[in-house]
Amino acid sequence: MKNVVILGAGRVAKPMVDYLLKFPDYRVILASRTVSKAEKLIHHHSHAEALPLDIQNETELDRLVERADLVVSLLPYTYHEKFARLCLTHQKPFITTSYLSEPIRQMDAKARERGVIILMEIGLDPGIDHMSAKKIIDQVHADGGKVVAFRSYCGGIPAPEANTNPLGYKFSWSPRGVLMAGRNGARFLENGKIVEIPGEDLFHHHWNIQIDGFELEVYTNRDSLTYIDLYQIPEVQTMFRGTLRYPGWSEVLGALSQLGLLSETKFEGVKQLPYAAILRQMLGIPESEDLKAAIARRLKRTIDDPLLKKLEWLGFFEETPFPDDSTTPIDFLTHLMLERMQYEPGERDLVVLFHDFRAEYPDRVERITSTLIEYGQPDGDTAMARTVSLPAAIAARLILEGKFQHPGVHIPVLPDLYVPVLEELEALGIHCREKREVLS
Repeated sequence: MKNVVILGAGRVAKPMVDYLLKFPDYRVILASRTVSKAEKLIHHHSHAEALPLDIQNETELDRLVERADLVVSLLPYTYHEKFARLCLTHQKPFITTSYLSEPIRQMDAKARERGVIILMEIGLDPGIDHMSAKKIIDQVHADGGKVVAFRSYCGGIPAPEANTNPLGYKFSWSPRGVLMAGRNGARFLENGKIVEIPGEDLFHHHWNIQIDGFELEVYTNRDSLTYIDLYQIPEVQTMFRGTLRYPGWSEVLGALSQLGLLSETKFEGVKQLPYAAILRQMLGIPESEDLKAAIARRLKRTIDDPLLKKLEWLGFFEETPFPDDSTTPIDFLTHLMLERMQYEPGERDLVVLFHDFRAEYPDRVERITSTLIEYGQPDGDTAMARTVSLPAAIAARLILEGKFQHPGVHIPVLPDLYVPVLEELEALGIHCREKREVLS
């Protein structure tokens, strides 16, 4: 029996645990800071074990990795480097759904030398987006064509009937992760020219798009240029990766960023202080000023602007006492959003992934699109949980069965990984619809 160690029992872990426990040759060891969460997910399964996870206990972490035949990290990205190094030491495969960081990228030579697979970006976005895109790109090249433009859009949002709050968003994955992503700068290629957007301006660059009947908003997702080489499309003239939300999200997040509320500056002694008082501290607004009016001035808005009403709905001006002794602006926002932006019982989330290619062949030009629309299951697994964790679970099985044997640091762009993963996802009901249209 092979031991699969899964680190983290958060919002996306359950479909992975359920998938792996279908195979009698696997034992799932689920390690979590909150053991009760892990115990709930494994539900007394005879081939599963729940363990406490203490990130500071190096001896226990070493023992945990030593027990594993494969390690999957669903922890925040800041912990991946630690576990990747442990997996290198013990020569164990390591998988995560997070973006590939430079420190892990630099482990490639050592991973190849030691025969260790480190697989990153095997979730939804990043993950399914890479695999579905590379499948089309490789087919275009095989048919003698060139990919001259590629635009990719992805987002997890409430299903239309669950879109019931002024921000148009609810959390199906880490709330803090959502906010932290809003601090990243972005780069993309448009008609051969590089466009760079600094992190503080990220939400000032957005526009609307129609996808499969949905009116959505797009803003740039990180550095699109890195994927030109990874996707092996040096001929491309437009390369863009964007995040999808309902219209209005960027305006609110832009305001929060402008106010400095995505920072990690520590504020102490805030326990039982009202939300409004904490906000005054964070923004440096004295008691002599009206808080709402001061924020309106900083944002160059009127006090009755709809944006101010959204911030009021978020709890900015409430006298509700804060429960913790210390916080940071980004954690304060996370607290406010978690109070108001959770899915209610029976509500569904929605994942939308859309690729838009322009391919040139010797005799024609084609537009190729690929669309994934995935709804969550009412009172069951969310679409986000399924689309993030199932690709990683399938990849874990392929590695354990010896069907993917490429030591080194990878993202899922090799055919002997993306082909079987996409096939298995389709069997599980997660399918990208492709459409081709001859333009000339």
